[in-house]
Amino acid sequence: MTAERTAEIGTADAAAARAAGTLTLDHRPGRWIANWDAENKEQWESAGRAIARRNLNWSIFAEFLGFVVWQLWSIVVVQLPSAGFKFSTNEIFWLISMPSLVGATLRIPYTFMVPRFGGRNWTIVSALLLLLPTLGLALCVSNPATPFGLMLFVAALAGFGGGNFASSMANITFFYPAREKGWALGLNAAGGNLGAAVAQLAVPIAITLLAAGTVNLPVAGLMWIPLILLAAFGAWKYMDNLTSAKGDVAGSLAALKEPHLWIMALLYIGTFGSFIGFAGVFPKLIKDYFPAFSSISVGAVALSLAFLGPLVGSLARPYGGRLADRNGGARMTVTAFAAMAVITLTMIWTIPLKNFWLFLVLFLLLFTASGFGNGATYRMIPVIFATSSRAARSGASTVTTQRLASSALGLISAIGAFGGFVIPQVLNASNTASGSYTSAFYGFVGAYVLMLAVCWFYYIRNANRNAMGHV
Repeated sequence: MTAERTAEIGTADAAAARAAGTLTLDHRPGRWIANWDAENKEQWESAGRAIARRNLNWSIFAEFLGFVVWQLWSIVVVQLPSAGFKFSTNEIFWLISMPSLVGATLRIPYTFMVPRFGGRNWTIVSALLLLLPTLGLALCVSNPATPFGLMLFVAALAGFGGGNFASSMANITFFYPAREKGWALGLNAAGGNLGAAVAQLAVPIAITLLAAGTVNLPVAGLMWIPLILLAAFGAWKYMDNLTSAKGDVAGSLAALKEPHLWIMALLYIGTFGSFIGFAGVFPKLIKDYFPAFSSISVGAVALSLAFLGPLVGSLARPYGGRLADRNGGARMTVTAFAAMAVITLTMIWTIPLKNFWLFLVLFLLLFTASGFGNGATYRMIPVIFATSSRAARSGASTVTTQRLASSALGLISAIGAFGGFVIPQVLNASNTASGSYTSAFYGFVGAYVLMLAVCWFYYIRNANRNAMGHV
């Protein structure tokens, strides 16, 4: 029986059960669960909560490894010269940005994989797919004669890790009731984002730990294989598929026609795109701005400190969402962009001091502001689509505002992830043109000011006029 047919039967069964006043969970072969209704409090308290929590735990672990793999090349590339590779700066930046380009693109189809194959089944597949970039990386970096084209292809495979976010979030959405969905999705997102921090902490140390005066780059990929296999086994053993999980192509098509989707996508590129983009280039910026860290041991310690950036950015995200609940997401997003612009300017003006610790602190503040803005911006999306007059009209005729908001969240998260490609490429273009990253950073300041103005114009200045209210 196909997953689509199973979903049809499951939906019909759930509807019949609701009509009869009963919603007893029906556990079927292949760990499929029928009659799932998280909004039914009796079912949720008796069995649903425990099942949802078990699926959430393994989803977080699998998504965490996805982010690890997604960020591996950003760490490895700065050590390639020590391993005998002779790539240009332009080629290095392509190796950094290619995983983000592929990962952002994969987020769109990955969103629909859970309804098509089942959340448990797709988690197994998506976890096992991470073996390709990790094994490929280990093979490529073991030979300095590996051609750049092959290296770029293997770096693109790391995009599988970026796509995992979309399917993981879509899967958990189906398990939780609306009253607990925000907390569950917040945990799932934060747990995944922490993968970037852990990778940047562990890899520089691991590749130098057993190597005397050199680097053992294949370890960067091989060290994660046991955990990937564990994630796949855990998904197979403990996760479930829901027959009621359904894709929403109509909702996605309707969301694409909504102007607010594109406005919020721009803002999300500025917040989440900055987070993932700077996470990718932070190790290289440390290496380029502070070449005094030339010894393997000292350099490994300095580069390991790069993990603090993704760490503070991940931890700041839920606080941005919480303050947005109290004060409005638009106001908090404007505050975040203002802080990012000021911090970036301060960093530009203090770089000539060649003070590593000042540079580190300022970049950590930039990560914190981007994570804060990430949570605030993401909180705006469902509110906007629930109150937008145009969205309401669309919902009345074809697609409900709830479906529009759900679809918009997935599409905006995918578009925002392209920031992980844009930021390295802008830095690369600046370095190629002027031999410095300064022009790129001034460009980022201008972008933050523009996004601040857009957010203020549409969601603060016109709040009372367009009935947006407390966006």
